[in-house]
Amino acid sequence: MTLPRIETRTGDTIETYHGTPIADPYRWLEDPADPEVATWTAAQNRRTRAFLDAIPAREQLRERLTQLWDYPRWSIPHKEAGRAFFTKNDGLQNQAVLYVTPSQEAEPVELLDPNTLSEDGTIALTAFSPSDDGLLLGYALSEAGSDWQRLLVRDVDERDDLPDVIRWCKFSPIAWTRDSGGFFYARYPEPGTVAPEDTNNYNRVYYHRLGDVQAQDALIYERPDEKELHFHPTVTHDGRYLVITTVHGTDPRARISYMEIGGDGSVIPLIEEADAKYEFIDNDGPVFLFLTDLDAPRARVIAIDTRQPEREHWRELIAEAEHPLAFVVAAGSQLVVVSMRDAQHQVALHRRDGRFEREVTLPGIGSIESISGKPGDPELFVSFTSFLYPTTPFRLDLANPHATLEPLHESGIDFDASAYETTQVFYTSKDGTRVPMFLTHKRGLKLDGNNPTFLYGYGGFNISLTPSFAIHRLAWLEAGGVFALANLRGGEEYGEEWHQAGMLEKKQNVFDDFIAAAEWLIDSGYTRREQLAINGGSNGGLLVAACLTQRPRLYGAVVCEVPVIDMLRYHTFTVGHFWVPEYGNAETNPEHFRFMLAYSPLHNVRDGVQYPPTLITSADTDDRVVPAHAKKFAATLQAAQTGDNPILIRIETRAGHGLGKPTSKIIDERADVYAFLFTVLGIE
Repeated sequence: MTLPRIETRTGDTIETYHGTPIADPYRWLEDPADPEVATWTAAQNRRTRAFLDAIPAREQLRERLTQLWDYPRWSIPHKEAGRAFFTKNDGLQNQAVLYVTPSQEAEPVELLDPNTLSEDGTIALTAFSPSDDGLLLGYALSEAGSDWQRLLVRDVDERDDLPDVIRWCKFSPIAWTRDSGGFFYARYPEPGTVAPEDTNNYNRVYYHRLGDVQAQDALIYERPDEKELHFHPTVTHDGRYLVITTVHGTDPRARISYMEIGGDGSVIPLIEEADAKYEFIDNDGPVFLFLTDLDAPRARVIAIDTRQPEREHWRELIAEAEHPLAFVVAAGSQLVVVSMRDAQHQVALHRRDGRFEREVTLPGIGSIESISGKPGDPELFVSFTSFLYPTTPFRLDLANPHATLEPLHESGIDFDASAYETTQVFYTSKDGTRVPMFLTHKRGLKLDGNNPTFLYGYGGFNISLTPSFAIHRLAWLEAGGVFALANLRGGEEYGEEWHQAGMLEKKQNVFDDFIAAAEWLIDSGYTRREQLAINGGSNGGLLVAACLTQRPRLYGAVVCEVPVIDMLRYHTFTVGHFWVPEYGNAETNPEHFRFMLAYSPLHNVRDGVQYPPTLITSADTDDRVVPAHAKKFAATLQAAQTGDNPILIRIETRAGHGLGKPTSKIIDERADVYAFLFTVLGIE
């Protein structure tokens, strides 16, 4: 289908970076309040809909995706005072419903149904935290996909909200005191009290006493001298201490402070230098346990006695090993240690002093998606998932040395997983680095180069891509497609060194890894260029956009979702400054400008190139990666494109970066993505 071109107006904006003038002709598209931008967006959406709605297979794909999605999904239980809190989605509900089991013998009762809070399902329950007595529930709501959240409190027995409302939060914990009289949280300034550019700065820790209005909340901790810091408050399991983790943006390196609850209110620095990752695990009285990569890029567990906090007194409980430690949880009388071997999770139990006890056998190659347990309680809950294994909650009796994982529920999904298989391969990147990749496809696949292949990657922010289940991928597999997931540098699959090899001036390594994965799939006979689609979102959107501009003839299609695109200006939008430790700052640092300009997708689109069919997605209320990135990239690609390959942009309404997106919107979006790919790749 040949689509009419949209001629996007160009402006004359030129900005000089360290003596180099850089044109920004579509700067005007950054203003969401400009009526001209709204008109442009509507025209682009109409053009995209004209293309997608004309695809005969789209409705069939949507029906199949709806069938696949229609199965029950449970979270793992979170226990407090003998009560278990969990969420369940019956299948096609826009949002999962929160339930509570009042006692071990009782049937679950509905505690909170977010689907009743909005007509379109765009108000989502994004977090919850029961009080220690199990009688109250703190929970967070997000609207239209925004990262901004309201914190509320519900009476569990009455199933009704208290008057308490906390605003101006983003991903704040709800850290209850042991007496259930209130909780600690972190929030940003009230709008209008700081300059607009500081809306996402000056994070502070407060204590909210139940029954008070927010203005009465006690300020516990702030660092106005370093306005870009933000805080994560945690109350120790014994209720004795408040532990505050301080980080700068997305930098994993942390500082640690603590306060004795019920004391004089003084916050005491414990780790003042952000020289490594420090993740609080638990405490034994005044002795705090941390997972850290200090002098151990694959991580280790240490104990710090707050009475002797000097580094020479720190004790190592679990040493760095061959396989990186992903996370550690204190439960029962043990430490539950999740490690990673070639991007696959393994689980072991250790004593509190670090001594190894035993391995826990997992159902197969896969990942621990979440874990829940408490010191002193022998019940551990984990959710396991893999490419062909729906996320499933399991129970483990920690008191029984012979106990194995027991599934709490079966999915009953309408899909025959036995007809498919997952394998792991290793390929060589441009500089000789060995990179792992997972492949999932039908058994007996012929390596004749004729298999449509969907290559996915991320490569950043020390986020590891371990095996995970996504319902929509099943439709691709059923059509004979191959799903490939490459574990690129920039993640943490092999520890902090793997992360650092894909950030700042080494970011090009990530793109080289992804390009090498595409070449390997072609050279090994899995697919050919015309049948290869690449995909990523957010930082992964940056990934595929950079690979598109660097090697446009290597792919048959590109799906670039909620992407970071303008690497010279990303830090000026909403929370973009949080990512400076990962990407750099081209405005203030001339060396950063040099390497960021070299790969910035917006600045490396070339006129007269035939780019492959490309679908760019974004959302109008995305306040994490603003839609201006996607809009400017679409306009630039459309103006430069030679030939008839479509360059489309799909801008969702009342949706954000993906947080809490309702099921109905997800199904529609995935139907559009696969309809696009089926058409441009010629899949019958």
